[in-house]
Amino acid sequence: MTALGEFLAKRSVNKSMVARRTGLSKARINELSLNTSSHLRAEELYLIAKAIDADPCEVLNKLYGHLQLVSEEDQ
Repeated sequence: MTALGEFLAKRSVNKSMVARRTGLSKARINELSLNTSSHLRAEELYLIAKAIDADPCEVLNKLYGHLQLVSEEDQ
């Protein structure tokens, strides 16, 4: 399961409802939720956040807040 899948599961989100509201296919929602090699596009994240009444920035931070900049010492 992906970070998006875990986020949606914690919020008890119905993926069929998200697909209907966003215009994304249910297959695409499932791929983004289950396939760790899938890549979430910014417009998909925005639509999903709006469909579940979440702040897109909150969703972005939940999914990608673990990322760190490379320090100059590491270069």
